[in-house]
Amino acid sequence: MVEPLPASVLDELRAWNTPSIANAIELFDVRPRDQGFASGEIKCVFPHFPVMVGYAATATIRAATPPGPDARARTLELYDHVLSLPEPRIVVIKDLDEPPAVGSFWGEVNGNTFKAHGAIGVVTDGGVRDLDEVEGIGFHYFARSVIVSHAYVHVEDVGIPVEIAGLTIAPGDLIHADKHGVLTVPREIAHLVPEAAQRIEERERALIDYCKSAEFSTDGLRDLQQRLAQPRVPEGAAAPGTTYA
Repeated sequence: MVEPLPASVLDELRAWNTPSIANAIELFDVRPRDQGFASGEIKCVFPHFPVMVGYAATATIRAATPPGPDARARTLELYDHVLSLPEPRIVVIKDLDEPPAVGSFWGEVNGNTFKAHGAIGVVTDGGVRDLDEVEGIGFHYFARSVIVSHAYVHVEDVGIPVEIAGLTIAPGDLIHADKHGVLTVPREIAHLVPEAAQRIEERERALIDYCKSAEFSTDGLRDLQQRLAQPRVPEGAAAPGTTYA
């Protein structure tokens, strides 16, 4: 069983865009800076949608070969797996075809079906379709591509760790995603991340405001960067370096 975080923590995480959350996680030195997020091949299909935060339900699919006799049972198993996780739920689907995205598991029917099961979106390295209909129900799509057919699509395995564009996601992992991409938030620091994001925002805002001011000079910028190099950070976080982005 996955123990849900307080709703207030999810609300605070949802208030920040995904790059800001990525920056904040770096302060805690819990993973290398080049890990914990999906590569740019996973696109946000509806970039105007709000930030998506939720718990991962995982599965694998194939579409290039016909399903076996247990395909229906695997789909029902996926429903049960989704329901076993706290809300809000995000379905994470690994496409096992080589190359991937032969057929889409995701369209108007599955969008509505999984929304009825408490899911708010999908992350997949496969394809999606029925964009107008799925956009209309407010269901997030993060996918490698948009394709026309479902081909022979069927569920293979349920509730196992999957790798999506360089990001390993296990059942119950906390996902944060928006128009910039997808990352996981380590549960042990999730309650500290929003405050860390606020500290970074304050530092960056001071730099941006100075760059826009009539008093700007390169020497002044260097002085300001030096003063901001060691800001106060939340308990449990390391002081950031002088990398600005």
